[in-house]
Amino acid sequence: MFIQTEATPNPATLKFIPGKVVLAEGTRDFRAGEDTAASPLAAKLLSIDGVLGVFFGSDFITVTKDATEWPHLKPAILGAIMEHYMSGAPVLLASGPADAAEGDEFFDAADQETVETIKELLETRVRPAVAQDGGDITFKGFKDGIVYLHMKGACAGCPSSTATLRHGIQNLLKHFIPDVHEVRAA
Repeated sequence: MFIQTEATPNPATLKFIPGKVVLAEGTRDFRAGEDTAASPLAAKLLSIDGVLGVFFGSDFITVTKDATEWPHLKPAILGAIMEHYMSGAPVLLASGPADAAEGDEFFDAADQETVETIKELLETRVRPAVAQDGGDITFKGFKDGIVYLHMKGACAGCPSSTATLRHGIQNLLKHFIPDVHEVRAA
């Protein structure tokens, strides 16, 4: 098994590509200290000293570290991923809850059409680009012209995330939706 690694815009996060499906649908984000019972792989990765977060995308895994240097962490991470896939165990157990669902969203019912347009633009133009960098951005809410987005994976805590929100996503949404005045991280 060959696992590729790619740098992300976040120097504390590295993208691992196992060449196999990681999650068939959706994404999952696990942080140190959270319950990892839903994922044996996340539990194994978070047990490595220096690993602070694990994010699963469709065909990649991003790992976020503390101040520990990558040359010290990469062999243990690669070994854990390889061992997991060789065992045939699932990445997520069937009983594991999904990441925050649409039920956690907030917006006024009068803004339903605007919210649908925001979600469509996020799904078709933003999320594919962000996934290339090892992260994900999901809609959380819309109120008073402000779009609230949840940043996951490599995007969470990334030094360039503010620029991505302000100059990339905000400009895109404002261009297509006059009701949008600002974009903020939720």
